[in-house]
Parts: sequence; C-alpha cells; structure tokens
Amino acid sequence: VELVESGGGLVQPGGSINISCVTSGINFRDYHMAWYRQAPGKQRERVARIFTNGFQEYVYFVRGRFTISRDNFKATTTLQMILLRPEDTAVYYCNAEDLHDRANYWGQGTQVTVSS
Repeated sequence: VELVESGGGLVQPGGSINISCVTSGINFRDYHMAWYRQAPGKQRERVARIFTNGFQEYVYFVRGRFTISRDNFKATTTLQMILLRPEDTAVYYCNAEDLHDRANYWGQGTQVTVSS
C-alpha cells in the first residue's frame, strides 16, 4: 500500500494551491479519503474528508476555502485550497480508511507554507 502526496509549496496569503494524493495497493472505491495537517508544535488534525459515496465534510475553519475531491478511476484524492492564511501552514497528510474494517493508511506528507 502506498499513498504519495504532491503539490505542496510556498504560497502567499490569500493565494491558492492544490495538493494531490495518488494511492496504490488498495481498492480505492472502498476507502474513505481524508486530509489531515500538522503544524509545528501542534497535534495532527483532520481538515477534510470524502466518503466512498462522495459525501464531503470539513472542519469549520476551512469550510468555504478548501474543497476535497476524489477520482475513483485514478485512485487519487485532491485538496483544493484557496484564500490561504498563514495559520494554514502545516504538513498535509493523506489518509485512507477502509469502510469495511477501518484499516488505515497514511502518506508521507507534503509541506504547505503560507507566507509573504
């Protein structure tokens, strides 16, 4: 099983960036996908999740700014982020959770830095 994130980088406040996670070794359609983030000195927190049926949920402080999507054919999930703030700076991790047995897998993370 492998989850590989990409697309992180430096972006100015108010800017936008997309990060993606390509998976392999899992039956992607059977997995809920989520994005977590961890800022220095803080706990990892979930910011967005998309269920196998396409339903999305977001933590309140990213609602309206972040959009999670999934492509079952490409076994990929993407997080589109707009109106970025310095407090969005973190390492962003992709997570896959099996809807049947709740097996959990993580990517290695991608750094997003919001700074002028």
